[in-house]
Amino acid sequence: MYTREIQAPQGSPIENGTPVQGTWSRAFDEVDLLEIRRPYSWPLPRWLRDCRIKEWEYFAIQDERFFMEALLGNVKLYRIVQIFLYDRENGEKFVFRKLMPGSGWRLPRSLANASVDSRSSRFFVRVHTWLNADTIKLDIHIAATSRYPAFTAHLAYGMARSNVTPVAVSLNFTERRNMYAFKALAPVRGDITLEGRHISFDPKRCSGIFCDYKGFYPYRMEGVFCGAMGFDGEGRRYGFHIAENQTREARKNNENALWLNGRLIPLPQVWITMPGGAESDWIIQDVEGMVDLVFSPSVQNKWGASLLLTSAGLDTHLGQFNGMLASADGEQIQVCGLWGMGERLKLRV
Repeated sequence: MYTREIQAPQGSPIENGTPVQGTWSRAFDEVDLLEIRRPYSWPLPRWLRDCRIKEWEYFAIQDERFFMEALLGNVKLYRIVQIFLYDRENGEKFVFRKLMPGSGWRLPRSLANASVDSRSSRFFVRVHTWLNADTIKLDIHIAATSRYPAFTAHLAYGMARSNVTPVAVSLNFTERRNMYAFKALAPVRGDITLEGRHISFDPKRCSGIFCDYKGFYPYRMEGVFCGAMGFDGEGRRYGFHIAENQTREARKNNENALWLNGRLIPLPQVWITMPGGAESDWIIQDVEGMVDLVFSPSVQNKWGASLLLTSAGLDTHLGQFNGMLASADGEQIQVCGLWGMGERLKLRV
């Protein structure tokens, strides 16, 4: 079975101006990719190197009825905030999206105790990553308009180390250009109000995946992401988040992870194919016998934009996963009707 070394905690994914590759089970003290010396073969000023770094934070939260996704992305030419809430019981969905020109706010370099706000006269989003206090908080307020109903959310991930083992990775695109990702599955508590309706999330039944990304991604960036969470037949909380991206040596080092009852299980490189197109079944498999899943999408949230020589597209599909996942010691987890998401991201910027 596939195994991956979990390295000892360290302060940064950069040593002496060079990015290091690997997997860790603790967040870095700080991630500043501008510390990389000469990421490109030609010298570039600091501001131009900074413009090439793309970054985003992603939240997925769900219980037996509701699925919510929140995204804050900064690709330097513009920023995006997206909120998506879906009620599986009656098929209702709420979508809020805001595209803002310029780099504006930056995502924090540390998750220990830092926050970022995005706001205007009609909306407010705040993320407080506070691992020193074992929590990550998400606060949202969107005022009612002719286009959107009023929406408010106060949500908190319980990040206590006794219940949560995150994964942090540093993966190279080239020798001196890399990406970083931090991911965790955790219980979530909180409340949402939508058009006066109150929705409460109980951490005993609600789980969330949090992701933090930064990277010198290629000008033409493509990625496919799949993730889901729930409880197995024994009542254990489990979930996974896997991706097919453009990094080198994905067999040895990648961002794929499974969590079972708070334990981190690194997963091997996977291939995600869509023989019938994105709206038909997705086949997700590896060559190690640890990942064998079929994702059947049923709900779509699609977004795209283009300006001059740049473009962006994010297709989010919600649906069910069926199949099998396995740990390195051979334990098999049967995945039956597990609700989750599959996303295709394309950037040319």
